[in-house]
Amino acid sequence: MSGFLALLRRDLMLAVREGAALGTALGFYLVVVAMLPLGLGPDLKLLSRIAPGVLWIALLLAALLSLPRMFEADHEDGSLEVMATAPLPLELAVAAKALAHWISTGIPLALMAPVLGLMLNLELSLTPVLVATMLAGTPAVSFLGSIGAALTLKARRGGLLLALLVLPLYVPTLIFGISTIGFASVGQDGFSASLLVLMAVSVASIALAPVAAAAALRLQVS
Repeated sequence: MSGFLALLRRDLMLAVREGAALGTALGFYLVVVAMLPLGLGPDLKLLSRIAPGVLWIALLLAALLSLPRMFEADHEDGSLEVMATAPLPLELAVAAKALAHWISTGIPLALMAPVLGLMLNLELSLTPVLVATMLAGTPAVSFLGSIGAALTLKARRGGLLLALLVLPLYVPTLIFGISTIGFASVGQDGFSASLLVLMAVSVASIALAPVAAAAALRLQVS
């Protein structure tokens, strides 16, 4: 466990020192959401209706920008080979790196969403629900993204391939993230069930994604 915590602390410190990946993700999130009202026009009812979907889709795309760096730096400086032969199982190493990605990227994007929601005329009463769904769903974004990052580690034009591999995996998170906000907006009983399913998707991703990503990394370093 000490190795897991050391790796988690190392990745978080690197994310803070570099800052470029988080800045790029937050900047992309802001630009995409800010440009949408310019394209759709000043129809506040329309913006309010589509705001949850826009915020979720923009968050997924913004998170994609930082995924290639999850293993790339370790591959370049040889740390990945060391991790593959270290006493700490590679599955736990992958889990630590995905958790660091969620803390350094997923949480800031989720916390930025309410501010961007104001630009889309999202009802203030839905702000807590929006943040709750994103905090519940973004672990799946990081852990499922680790699979794509591992598979495309040595691929040319890996960013495009990564998007093609990972975005379909995000569909359940997207569907239940938006539907949870939709149930809350109309006061229907399906809110709790939808939120639980969203959390279940994240828990399943945390349990299974490191195994798949570690298998892909072993093929990459062998």
